Formats: sequence, C-alpha cells, structure tokens
Amino acid sequence: MTPDAVAYVRLGVFMFWTVLFTLAALVMARLLRRNRPNPVKLSTYESGLVTRGETWVRFKTSYYLYALAFVIFDLETLFLYPWAVAFRRLGGFAAWEALLFVVTLLLGLGYAWREGALEWK
Repeated sequence: MTPDAVAYVRLGVFMFWTVLFTLAALVMARLLRRNRPNPVKLSTYESGLVTRGETWVRFKTSYYLYALAFVIFDLETLFLYPWAVAFRRLGGFAAWEALLFVVTLLLGLGYAWREGALEWK
C-alpha cells in the first residue's frame, strides 16, 4: 500500500469513528432526556412576562443582510494578509492577482450598494 493510500485509510477510519460517536451521542441524548411537558414549559416565553397583543411582528431582514455583507467583505479582506506577508517572494504576477481580487471585492461592494443592501432604513 502506498503512503497516500495509508493516509486515506486513516482518514476514512477517523471519519467513521467521528460519525459513529456523533450518532451515538445524539441517540443517547434522545433516549436519556426527560420528556415531562407541563403548561409552564409549553407556554410562550417572553422575558418572563405574559405577552399582550400580537406576538408575531414583522422583523426587518435588512439588519441581517447588512451584517452578512459586512462579514463577507471582512473575511475576503482577510485573504490579503498572507499575500502581504509573502509579497516580496511572490513577484509581479501575485501583485496583479491581488489587484484583480481587490477589484472583484470593489465590484461586489458596488453591486451591493446599487441594490440597496447597504442602506439603513
């Protein structure tokens, strides 16, 4: 057996045990949990107070979209750090690649801005 095949067999065994332990934990949790519903547990919980009026309200998803756009652009700029560390060794081609990456980020930012994803309403 080649060293690569041994590595794949080890990976397969590790994945098998990972899945097995995960499933075993889920099954044990299902079997050992207490299931004693009562009126207090089945009631709607809102800060410990009984709700008055309509409990279903419309929530603006633009808050989540704004946060998601921030996370996406923040993580993409994180990819520039390894490039900056190894800039001298990478040469001119890497500079063009980084420029292409930044231009792609700016195009994505422009598209999100044009579509109104960054407007705080």
